[in-house]
Amino acid sequence: MDTFAATLLEPPLRLWHSAAMQETQSLLQQLSSPEAFIYAFTFVLGLLVGSFLNVCISRLPREVEAERSIVKPRSHCPKCKAPIAWFDNVPLLSYLLLGGRCRACKAKISAVYPAVELLTGLLFLACLGSFGISLAALKWTLFSCVLVVLVFTDIFDRILPDPVNYFGLGAGLLLSLFLAPTDGTAAWLSGKIFAYPPPSPVLSFVEALLGGTVGGGLLWLVGVVYLKWRGREGMGFGDVKMMAMAGAFLGPQRTFLTILVGSLLGSVLGLLFILLRRKDSNYELPFGSFLGTAALLVVFFGNPVLDWYLRISGIR
Repeated sequence: MDTFAATLLEPPLRLWHSAAMQETQSLLQQLSSPEAFIYAFTFVLGLLVGSFLNVCISRLPREVEAERSIVKPRSHCPKCKAPIAWFDNVPLLSYLLLGGRCRACKAKISAVYPAVELLTGLLFLACLGSFGISLAALKWTLFSCVLVVLVFTDIFDRILPDPVNYFGLGAGLLLSLFLAPTDGTAAWLSGKIFAYPPPSPVLSFVEALLGGTVGGGLLWLVGVVYLKWRGREGMGFGDVKMMAMAGAFLGPQRTFLTILVGSLLGSVLGLLFILLRRKDSNYELPFGSFLGTAALLVVFFGNPVLDWYLRISGIR
């Protein structure tokens, strides 16, 4: 066979643009898959919910009861009070297109609004990615939304609104009846008391009660001790209610871990803030914000930490 004929029989060279086209087609196929649509829909839904959470963060801490409504009036500019049209109220996009300013008076709008929307969208994605399409994902998504409101109201107003805490507590207790227990504490206690374990919904509900008791009880005890030691309050009762609510979702073990992580964050970041801003040692830190951040970390990373601790301690 001559050289020319052999050349004709050789496979064609793979050109760079051919490889790029194949990679592009593969990417387009992935983006058009049902999974991609579900994730995109979840993120957009999170942005929309984040816009609603902004209303809660802005209005619920207000002193005048009539101004706490999250239904009326419609969204408006904080400075000129001009109503915000629907096309100026699209999460993230409207803020970017308007350059972070009011269309009517050109006043600067806080970047906290898009930050809350983006954070909520990312938390929706994290819950979907971690727990799939399930009731557990709904539970932790709801918990994340409650924590977002509490973290930001505590940062800006040093308030943990009762309606948010009570709503979260009720939701945590209710959802526990429909999800299998994951903490193990209630099962361990029932094994010590009963010959046969109670039904799964009972164990799960008891875990929620134990978690709320551990969270609220520990912070209440710390507050009482601090008051007697220093002669002044060091922790508001809102923190107690918040951790009772968080405990109903997390169960006793992860609630205790949340308090540990929150205390660590409060000590390190709080001390840095006081030093950098040259605040007085009596400066009131938003401890609820540290606890809320810790609770979010525990939702997504708490189980591996607990498993590691139980293994090295010989408990598991």
